[in-house]
Order: sequence, then structure tokens, then C-alpha cells
Amino acid sequence: MLVDRIDVQHQSVGIVIGVIAPEGRRVIAYGHLEKGDSRPLNGDTIFEIGSVTKVFTSLLLADMVQRGEVALDDPVAKYLPPEVRMPERNGRSITLVDLSTHTSGLPRLPANLNPKDLNNPYADYSVEQLYQFLSGYQLTRDIGSRYEYSNLGGGLLGHVLARRAGMDYEALVRSRICDPLGMASTRVTLTPEMRARLAVGHNQALDSVENWDTPSLAGAGALRSTANDLLTFLAANLGYTKTPLAPAMAGMLRVRRPTDQPGLEIALGWHIFTTNDKEIIWHNGGTGGYRSFVAYDPKARTGVVALSNAFTGAGVDDIGRHLLDSSVPLSKPPKEHKETTVDPKLYDGYVGTYQLAPDVFFTLTREGDHLFAQLTGQTKAEIFPEGDRDYFYKVVDAQITFVTDNTGRATELILHQNGLDQHAKRFEGKVPPVKEHKEVAVDPKLFDGYAGSYQLAPNFILTVTREGDHLFVQATGQPKAEVFPEGDRDYFYKVVDAQITFVTDSRGRATELILHQGGDHPAKRVE
Repeated sequence: MLVDRIDVQHQSVGIVIGVIAPEGRRVIAYGHLEKGDSRPLNGDTIFEIGSVTKVFTSLLLADMVQRGEVALDDPVAKYLPPEVRMPERNGRSITLVDLSTHTSGLPRLPANLNPKDLNNPYADYSVEQLYQFLSGYQLTRDIGSRYEYSNLGGGLLGHVLARRAGMDYEALVRSRICDPLGMASTRVTLTPEMRARLAVGHNQALDSVENWDTPSLAGAGALRSTANDLLTFLAANLGYTKTPLAPAMAGMLRVRRPTDQPGLEIALGWHIFTTNDKEIIWHNGGTGGYRSFVAYDPKARTGVVALSNAFTGAGVDDIGRHLLDSSVPLSKPPKEHKETTVDPKLYDGYVGTYQLAPDVFFTLTREGDHLFAQLTGQTKAEIFPEGDRDYFYKVVDAQITFVTDNTGRATELILHQNGLDQHAKRFEGKVPPVKEHKEVAVDPKLFDGYAGSYQLAPNFILTVTREGDHLFVQATGQPKAEVFPEGDRDYFYKVVDAQITFVTDSRGRATELILHQGGDHPAKRVE
């Protein structure tokens, strides 16, 4: 499986799998610490584990409940400075258990998270900014009414538990969990010796990336760990080792709330998926350069850890699930685009400007033996040949085909992306300046009519959410981005040259949206 995932699918640089069962433990590793680095990985290789950290945060909560230090129903505000105003709704306060089960009504991320460095997005987010956001946020749904995964909630839980304990988050995890269980390689801050064992993270293009720092929201995803340490953690949860944490671990699973997905519940920190009369207790994680998956089957007393040093679409969740339940299939690999060698002189026929929409142009340039494409409002990116006229991006799942005349000069190009084929004719005139979009003030209540899901293509959904006075759009497989009003129904992105228009009924509820990016693409609301 690992050879296929790394060498055939090119979905990681190195993967370590750990398995625990009644007959013992085993660790399987394949790949390298870093692209171009021949050093192998093993059970002591350190990875960022991302949101698997939330399980540790919720275990701290369950343990502090056992010790009588907090109660699940304690209001979060009880453990914050008095000047911080926690959001309330209909007379109900957000409690510790609401944060742990992602039912607080808080958004996935705070709206005032505006990183200076997108490659390390949480590094400069301060506690003061966290308090400022909480004090000004208005909940859009009743507390406890719905599961909505929240990194903000997980980070806030870790913050208030650390305040209650009188120490920082890492010290609390170390003293209450890692030291008692003997997990010496699970930390936020790495020693020089641990850093030497750290697998370097890679992005979707398998380029090396920075590690993430999460100082203020550490409880959401700051931990680094190894397969061996996480197997030790699973051994305690499965009862293979005796630990004073056993009552807290059992208590985590007694609290259960439904989610929107059939067969899936949320416990304290853990997700619980029930299928074929089998319960799988699990959590996954991802940072800019890593994917992780930790799960166990309490009935079979088996568990699995899967760690990858690349943040790619395939990840490792499916491998972990398959090892626990062989009826769960491995995910199908994305179509592989194989780079071939072509005569770079072909590129001279492709260089030029192509009009995708009235104000959207592709600019193709040749730099030596390399061909680059730049879309209006976006950065230049290299495209790679898989044939004389067919090219693909490595930084995004998109391809370009050139249509040529009998001299080899392209008359148009076709962009293949998100299940759509968009034609752009060669443009000989002067490219007009990019239209400026001006933000205006609108009534945020309008956003309630726009929130929902819209289908742009069979496997491509745009999800619109409201977070206080802000509107966000997330496309399948892409990060969420805020859109800004230039009218009641017209919105624009600041991170990319694209706009959205909502088509509404008489009540102001959107029935579809139109994405203006390389043309006009209508997307109907789906229920």
C-alpha cells in the first residue's frame, strides 16, 4: 500500500504505519524524511499530527473532570479573564463539553485570523486577538443544536484548561498525559535531538514546506509525535497497559452527540463511526505539510496510526480505516499526469495571451526550456508537458490543452478544471486593466439567505457559510476564503480574481449562485 501511495500515486514522500493488536505491535515505514534525502523513516520519526491534538485536549478535559477540577457543563467564561465576553444565545452559555464536541456554535476559525505568512497561518495569532474575536462575535445558531467542526473551539478548550491548571498547554499535556504514559517524543517544542528525527513536511506538489506554529490555539493542532508514542497512547485506550488515565479515557466515549453524517457521532474529542456492527473510534489531522490518522476498534482491541509527511488529497485516512476494517476500500488514486519530454521550440507557438472571459486572460510565457501560465489576478505557475499539446499543473489539479493551426501556433487553449472545459481564444489586442472591486456595507442578515451548498459540477460543491458579519465560500478540496460585498447580491474575493452573484427568491433566499471566474458558471443550491 505504501509503495503504491508514494512511488505510483506520488501522494507522499514518507509514511509510517503503526498497528496494535492482541498479538502485539508492529511498525511499517516507507519513503524518506525529505524529498531528495535518502534517510529512511521508522517508529521514532517525528511528524506534526495536526488535529489529532484535539483528542489529547479532550482527554485533559476528561481527566480534569475526574480530578474534580472542572465540570463538563462549566461555562467557558468561568475560566477566562472577566473582561472577555463569551458569546451567548437565547440565555445559554457555551460550556466546556460544547467545545469538546464541536457543538458550541463557534465558527471553524476566527474571522480576525489574517496571517502575515500563509505558510505558517497560526503563528502570529495572539491571545489578545482571540479575546477580541470572542468578545465581538454573535452566534448564528443555538448552542448545542448542531455539530460544526471548529479549530477555534478546540484551541479555546486547550487555552482555558491550561489557564485552569496554571501552566501552559504543552506543560499540561506533558504532565498529565505524556509523562504518565511514557510518551517522551510527543511535544510542541522539539529539542535538537528530536528535530533531527523530524520528517520534513511537503505540500501537494511535494515541495518542502515550513512547520506550523500554533501558540494561541495550541489545543487545536500544535502537537508533534511518533508512531511509537501514538501506539503507546492507543495501548492505554485499549486497556493493554494500566494507567490512571483509564477512567478519563472511558469517560470520553460516554458523551456522544450526533453529526450531520449518518453513522457518525462525536464524543469528547474522538469521532465514532459505526458500520457493520463495528465501532471505529478515530481522529485525523493535517497541517501544511503533514497528514495523520489515529483510530481503534475497542471490540477487536486493535488500533492503527498512520503518519505522512505530505499534505496531499489522498492522505492516509483510507489506509488506516482499511487496516481496521478490510471492507473499507482504499481511495481511488487521482488521475496521474506523467511528464514527458517535448521539443521546447513548441512553446514559441503557445506564447501569448488568451481570453477566458471579458476581464480574465491567460498569459503564456517561455523561460528557457520551461513554459509558464498566469491567469489574471493569480501568480505565474509552470505547466508541464504530457504530450505536444497537453500540459498539466503540479500546484493545482488543472490541465491545459492547446489548439493549433497547421504552423503549430495556438489559436486557443482549453482549461480543464473542476470537471469543466473552458475555452480561451488567442487575444491580440491590449489587455485591459483588472476591474477594481470596491467593498460596500450591507446588512449581514442577508448572508443567512446565502448560506448553503451549491453544485458547480458533479463532484464540485461551493459551500457558503456566515460567521458573524462575514461571508465565506469553500470549494471542494480548497481552503475557505472570505468574500466581500460590492452590492447586496454581488461579492468578490480578495485572494483571487473571482466574483460571485447570488440569485434569490422573493424571500431573499439564494436558489443558485453564479461564479464569475474565467466565464460565468451557475451553481444550483443543493439540499
